[in-house]
Amino acid sequence: MVGVILLGHGAAWAGVAKIAVASNFQAPAKQLVAAFEQETGDRIKLSFGSTGLFYAQIRHGAPFDAFFAADVERPRRLEQDGAIVPGSRFTYAEGKLVLWSTKPDYMLGNGNVLREGGYEHIALANPKLAPYGLAAQQTLRKLGLWETLQRGDRLVMGQNIGQTHQLIASGSVSLGFMALSQIQRPGQAVQGSYWPVPSTFYEPIVQQAVLIQDIPVARAFLEFIRGPRAGQIIQSYGYEVPAGINKPHRVVVAE
Repeated sequence: MVGVILLGHGAAWAGVAKIAVASNFQAPAKQLVAAFEQETGDRIKLSFGSTGLFYAQIRHGAPFDAFFAADVERPRRLEQDGAIVPGSRFTYAEGKLVLWSTKPDYMLGNGNVLREGGYEHIALANPKLAPYGLAAQQTLRKLGLWETLQRGDRLVMGQNIGQTHQLIASGSVSLGFMALSQIQRPGQAVQGSYWPVPSTFYEPIVQQAVLIQDIPVARAFLEFIRGPRAGQIIQSYGYEVPAGINKPHRVVVAE
């Protein structure tokens, strides 16, 4: 339902937007939505999952108004297929891959634990569905370990990076590949231990968003993401943000 709210001396539409968000961006997305709702009075309904599955759902008509992917490829495909609002595709963050364990001092700062093999299984998101899973696969190939671990049935794959996080956090798997944003919280120490995977080990994890339905609330939220307040929140979770994302923004909630 759409209602009317008063902002200052004018009126604007207050509504709800449904947004699909890649699992790695869950924590910052929730904080961004809280800030946006406080600023505008509008509401955002978030759904979290893998980039690949969301892409397939959107192509089959899933009722999302915007999509925050963990890569460039799926937003680009949607654009090529005419499934988004023209000109709405933009980069909102660049992610960082880490190898994480709940055990303190397990990583020893250099990731040698991967070669030493003192673990039964290693967790990662499905490379076919999740960009962070693909980055993990690229890392293991770079280290010459992918085929060995695969043949030894030592790879445990989550459907998305959120599910993979749960595998490690619950102790089901002793270590695995994560987005830095999933273990780093503003002002808090990281629990357990981790190895920041060198960026030369995997292709850049450039994350893009697109507007699917041109409704005022969704458009306003994407504009908010480009502003300085959002940029600071995104950076606080360990992401890099594009240089232009900290420019002043204008939130438009009425046409």
